[in-house]
Amino acid sequence: MENARDQRKWRYGNKPDEKGEDVKSYAGYLFDLDGTIYLGEELIPGAAETVARLRARSARVQFLSNKPIARRESYAEKLSKLGIATEAGDVVNSPLASARYLAAEHPGASVLSMGEAALNEELTEAGVRLTEDHEEAEIVLASWDRTISWPQLDAAHQALRRGALFCATNPDTVCPLEGGKTVPDTGAIIAYLEASTGRKLDIMIGKPSPIITEMALAEIGLSAEQCLMVGDRLDTDMEMGQESGLDTALVLTGVTARDELEGSSIEPTWVLESVAGIE
Repeated sequence: MENARDQRKWRYGNKPDEKGEDVKSYAGYLFDLDGTIYLGEELIPGAAETVARLRARSARVQFLSNKPIARRESYAEKLSKLGIATEAGDVVNSPLASARYLAAEHPGASVLSMGEAALNEELTEAGVRLTEDHEEAEIVLASWDRTISWPQLDAAHQALRRGALFCATNPDTVCPLEGGKTVPDTGAIIAYLEASTGRKLDIMIGKPSPIITEMALAEIGLSAEQCLMVGDRLDTDMEMGQESGLDTALVLTGVTARDELEGSSIEPTWVLESVAGIE
């Protein structure tokens, strides 16, 4: 089976621009959403102004989210309501990446999806065959489901014990909310299944995987060297940049505190109090 760290790079869409513009500010910006642009239903102060400023100087802006419980159209609508005009094509998220990846790399395979309606809709529309039968499942796709039940956990457990490929939409253990609160995310489900089966995840699709990275770069039409990855997590946003050749800006408005940088093997290019610090 393919190891999560040994995945080949995934490319979808047009090739990135190879002009290699040498500019001090970046030609493109990949922004995480939760903890970076907003917390829950609250826009982080200065986020709308930052995006507007970048767009005004013709920088390309793409929003890149691991959150698997809504389609990118929903995120575009949310951003627009919060004051950042956004179209669906400006967003790449883990349900979209998962659907595209599985449809292209595992056509016809039966997938046991541990996700909500948004993920399953993306998978179905991409032509991925879904199943609830653990004996039929060739792939288990772990994700975040806020209504997950014992039968679902047991089905995934049994399918993995039978040798199904173990994939996941994203590795985040928690999702940040306003007021410093967090809720369990996909990483908790991955840990549960790894503990119960003795298996390790085979393929990660969301950040920091090259699968979603290459897809986002293709969408924005730029190379890694031309873009800045902006996010609040060391183990997804910053690792993604470090592994893929993007400069990175860690913002301290989400799950990462400044003292967590000490001793970390992941070193952001920039550390900012918030996204408002991006010029």
